[in-house]
Amino acid sequence: MAQFTTLTSRVMPLPVNDIDTDQIIPAQFLKVTDKNGLAEALFYHWRYNDDKSPKAEFVLNNPEFQGAQILLAGDNFGCGSSREHAPWALTSYGFRAVISTSFADIFRSNSLKNGLIPIVVDEATHKMLFDYVEEVPNAEFTVDLESQTLFFPYGSVRFPIDAFNKACLLNGTDELGYIMSFEEQISAFEAQLT
Repeated sequence: MAQFTTLTSRVMPLPVNDIDTDQIIPAQFLKVTDKNGLAEALFYHWRYNDDKSPKAEFVLNNPEFQGAQILLAGDNFGCGSSREHAPWALTSYGFRAVISTSFADIFRSNSLKNGLIPIVVDEATHKMLFDYVEEVPNAEFTVDLESQTLFFPYGSVRFPIDAFNKACLLNGTDELGYIMSFEEQISAFEAQLT
């Protein structure tokens, strides 16, 4: 997993509530066991016409937001089924953080395991961020994981994250990597048992 410390990026607004994992990555793309090609499948039915041409009105097809690594989404992001492919598709596209007022628990857990930071903000801040990005489309926000702070022009807000996932992200390791970092202590303990 890629290390996450700080990120400064433009923000892509997607003001839709209750975006479920089937909308993030439709079921026909769940046959793969790796992340290759999932960036093209992200929001597939919203992003492409039946002939697979891009829908000009969908934000992912707007050149103004290309390269944005922070997604500003509506309430209750990632609800629905537990598919890990949803954060895979988001990170494959290039997103490293998603801002919302709430996340489905399984989506949140899968995101943290795949290097995608789910940032929860209160409703007033959420509305203000959408208003700001609408007014200044090229605005940049900064995510500082160490201080658990989202910085935006003229302000900042702290966001929650549990200590274990924070440590894994800061060190660029997954759960197994974290356990393996104690290999010497584990070996020493096992040696005492024999």
